[in-house]
Amino acid sequence: MESEHKRLNKFISEKGYCSRREADKLIEDGRVTINGIVPQMGTKVKPSDKVCIDGVSINETEEKLVYLAFNKPEGIECTTNIDVPDNIIDYIDYPTRIFPVGRLDKYSSGLILLTNDGEIVNKILRARNNHDKEYLVKVDRPISKEFIKQMGNGVPILDTVTRKCRVEKITSFTFKIILTQGLNRQIRRMCSFLDYEVVELKRMRILNISLDLPLGQYRDLEEEELAELQLLIADSSKTEDASLAWDIDED
Repeated sequence: MESEHKRLNKFISEKGYCSRREADKLIEDGRVTINGIVPQMGTKVKPSDKVCIDGVSINETEEKLVYLAFNKPEGIECTTNIDVPDNIIDYIDYPTRIFPVGRLDKYSSGLILLTNDGEIVNKILRARNNHDKEYLVKVDRPISKEFIKQMGNGVPILDTVTRKCRVEKITSFTFKIILTQGLNRQIRRMCSFLDYEVVELKRMRILNISLDLPLGQYRDLEEEELAELQLLIADSSKTEDASLAWDIDED
């Protein structure tokens, strides 16, 4: 039946292999086959199809779902490409396949989630769902009231104006900002437009998950945290072509 067919990228992500965005790249690179044939982008698969990545079947993948919170140090790249120096996968060295939920700039630190659950990744990353992330930012000169006002009301970057957001001055050089979108290097670009330079940037929270780890350490999400997270993203769009703006993430 047609209802049993799934887009190939969705099938791969549900198997916990990677996110849909990364699955698209694997398909584009010709590393995926369906019943021995290299498919086109957008191809749908049925339960009886044999899907392989680099010649290895993923049909029987039944790994335990993993949900980690990690305090990323500066200098670590949020990529699953192990050919990239200082990549997050080699740094954590987790015993089973996991991938990051979105990205955090190489020169930023703080909270990032990792999992092998492709569907939760897709729900969290969909920018249309207004999922908030909190950052602590240090800049190179004293923060003015006008800076806080302009940051909160929206700043023109990347051919758009950023969404209104909550901004709070913490010290003369430090402020807190809560974003509900994830444009590329968003906070750094916003500050630059207002003639400020980011000196330090740390992500403190994603939805209900807060940073509570030593630098460079990770932990499993608690059952209560995961249950609340699932509730918060329960109304996320499930359409195949929903926007994944947060997949380029960021700060």
